[in-house]
Amino acid sequence: MVAVLGAALLFVLPTNWRERRFTLTWSEAARIDWGTILLFGSGIIFGSLLADTGLAERVGNGLAGALGIGSGIALTVFAVLLAILVSETTSNTASAAVVVPIVIPIAIAAGVDPFTPALAATFAASFGLMLPVSTPQNAIGYGYGSGAVPITKMIRSGAAFDVLGAILIMLLIPVMVAAVGFA
Repeated sequence: MVAVLGAALLFVLPTNWRERRFTLTWSEAARIDWGTILLFGSGIIFGSLLADTGLAERVGNGLAGALGIGSGIALTVFAVLLAILVSETTSNTASAAVVVPIVIPIAIAAGVDPFTPALAATFAASFGLMLPVSTPQNAIGYGYGSGAVPITKMIRSGAAFDVLGAILIMLLIPVMVAAVGFA
């Protein structure tokens, strides 16, 4: 509602009152790439709904139980992979908001300090790089705005960066946490 109200105000806020020129005209609004905005907005809403309905926590607990996750290393790997997977279908912020609340209770139930897996999940949520819905930059590059990057190239490149990012996070987060002395 706040975003819609803010956008509507652009039609009534003048930039030059004498010439009756406003911040946004209808012809300018018609040229906005609404597909990109709707795609990104739906990713945020999807992430919110996963968290609000409890589905994300239920799925995470089910996966953790089915995979038999009980150690800190296994939980960190699970958190990283889940965050990257979720961030492919929702925005990075929504992914972190969904995955971190899943990881913390799983860690507590397993008797593991939740700081390292939660931090790893937070970093991993930024690695949704394969699909246009993950980030506005991906959506624009894919074609909703420019058409510069075909989907097959985006998926191949994004998968490579996702794997590289997951490996770096799994290796460096525990070292970083130990060096700072949080765990």
